[in-house]
Amino acid sequence: MNRDQIKSVVLSELYSIAPELEDEDIAPDTAFRDQFDFDSMDFLNFVIGLHETLKIDIPEPDYPKLLSLNGCVAYLESKDLPG
Repeated sequence: MNRDQIKSVVLSELYSIAPELEDEDIAPDTAFRDQFDFDSMDFLNFVIGLHETLKIDIPEPDYPKLLSLNGCVAYLESKDLPG
């Protein structure tokens, strides 16, 4: 899976949690909760969505790496993702 595909998956999961964001510009290096209303339950659902979609385990100590768009993409690039 290349960087653009990973970014697409991340955005898709983000939009499934917060569909109102689809027309918004998301700053890639700014934490999600600093940009929009994204509470801890939203974040947990986002992580679960990534886990289910990508079929990878994301241990809780790695959660801070998923707080921004670029952080998510970089973290997922480091994993052995299919396709």
